[in-house]
Amino acid sequence: MIVKSVGSNGQITLGKEFAGRLVMLDQTEPGVWMLKLGQFIPDNEKWLHTPAATKLLDRGLELAARTPARDTDLALLEKRLLGKRKTQASTRKKAAV
Repeated sequence: MIVKSVGSNGQITLGKEFAGRLVMLDQTEPGVWMLKLGQFIPDNEKWLHTPAATKLLDRGLELAARTPARDTDLALLEKRLLGKRKTQASTRKKAAV
């Protein structure tokens, strides 16, 4: 156990070995704090750490591992994408009527 003093600016120095590390600070009750070292996951990436996303990512990696790479025909890809865009636009027009 280590006793530290809170400075006039409200900060506690943990030591150079913790410099740059992220910590989670949890107040479990008034006057009691739990400090845990860890890694930060941005809010917009938390979905990647769900079981459903893990399953999808694993399936994608398995498919990539057993599917040989090949050149992409960019003209054909553009044609397909533009065709889908036209189909979606006409579908929206029909639904609006």
